[in-house]
Amino acid sequence: MMLHTYLGIGEFHVNNCEDFLIAEKLSDSLLLIAVFDGCTMGKESVFSSHLYGKILRKIAKESYYQDFISPINSCIKHQLKTITKELFKLTKEIKLTLHLDDLELLSTAIIGIINLKEKSAEIISIGDGLVCIDGNITEYDHDDKPDYLGYHLNDDFETWFLRQNQKISVSNFTDLSISTDGIWSFKHFEKSPSKQLSFEDVTNYLLINSDHFSGENFFQKKIRILKDELQNIVTDDLAIIRLIV
Repeated sequence: MMLHTYLGIGEFHVNNCEDFLIAEKLSDSLLLIAVFDGCTMGKESVFSSHLYGKILRKIAKESYYQDFISPINSCIKHQLKTITKELFKLTKEIKLTLHLDDLELLSTAIIGIINLKEKSAEIISIGDGLVCIDGNITEYDHDDKPDYLGYHLNDDFETWFLRQNQKISVSNFTDLSISTDGIWSFKHFEKSPSKQLSFEDVTNYLLINSDHFSGENFFQKKIRILKDELQNIVTDDLAIIRLIV
């Protein structure tokens, strides 16, 4: 397995990167990956994306420790639902404890459970973002009006989860990426139409092309080439996880 991540603040943002990501083992064979994008129109939007990520990191670490004592359920579909339910529960508890309102909990999330041995994955996208599997791209774009998890913490989880239609099941993959919607935000320095890279150019370069993937700082080097050599900069915050098995 080779895994690379990228997390960076967009050129049009000033104070904080409102995106976040995690990649944590649930067991020796199961991996949890997730990217988050805090809503700029929410309150202190960097908080929500970090909160969701740190809750999932806690869940993953506890699962990994538990697996040493007694093997956890290896069904990735089961794990995705169980972990999402625990995220739902713990976020609600924190909301009540800290007296948070909905606007402080607005973040998109793409959550994936990977079986590294079977090369299979279960993914749910809650809001905007992108999933790329072996060169096949699935986009989730809600015109900047995602149905955030933070709106539904008082809902019945089973009913809410059943309504979620942005789920992907995949088997026998070799190359998988998840990304926040910052992947759509690359702009040419001088706004020159002839030098503006297309969305297909950007996604092919970052999520499909695998040249030098085994080296260090894979994404950092590619983002720097896009900026310094091609004058295309990422204007929105961006979080990417890419895994080749």
